[in-house]
Amino acid sequence: MAKKKRKVPGLNASSTADISFILLIFFLITTSMDSDSGLARRLPQPPENEEVKQELKIKERNLMEVRLNAAGFLWVKDGIANGYVDISELRERAKTFIKNEQNLSNLPEKHTININLLGPCTLTDKHVISVQTDRGTPYEMYFMVQNELVAAYNELRDEKAKEKFGRLYEGLTDEQKVAIRTYYPQKISEAEPKNYGGN
Repeated sequence: MAKKKRKVPGLNASSTADISFILLIFFLITTSMDSDSGLARRLPQPPENEEVKQELKIKERNLMEVRLNAAGFLWVKDGIANGYVDISELRERAKTFIKNEQNLSNLPEKHTININLLGPCTLTDKHVISVQTDRGTPYEMYFMVQNELVAAYNELRDEKAKEKFGRLYEGLTDEQKVAIRTYYPQKISEAEPKNYGGN
């Protein structure tokens, strides 16, 4: 006598997609992602018409050149001196260049403008710090240079904010921050990398 084949009951898979979706959401919410550190840079506005696309000419006294070679050595030309410097000197050199406190003829030119909340101010807003790297420059060194330059601006802004408003820059109102940024605009220009070599 032949045995009857037993029927295997069907598996109800209608909720499998729902469970998978819930598990996916759970892991997305509970998993922490490593965030890359970077540098905040604002790109310039595009030119409004073809006539504006003329090459910007900067007076030599308004330009601070910072160069990094493939070996990670730092060279600075800022109107005070030209030559290789240690990274620990860069911040103070940049602050001296940006401020031009004694209005020296070899440092950025000063002129007077009227700034909202600050009144008439004599400042060096035409200065530019140009950073040029070698294609083989170590990223860590490049990052340190950028960090020192941004720190120079931050310290100058804090000093001016305390002098004018009695608080550090981060504690100011939006209007006060605009006034301080107008007094000390951050002007770091990055040139295309070149091949300087190791020395």
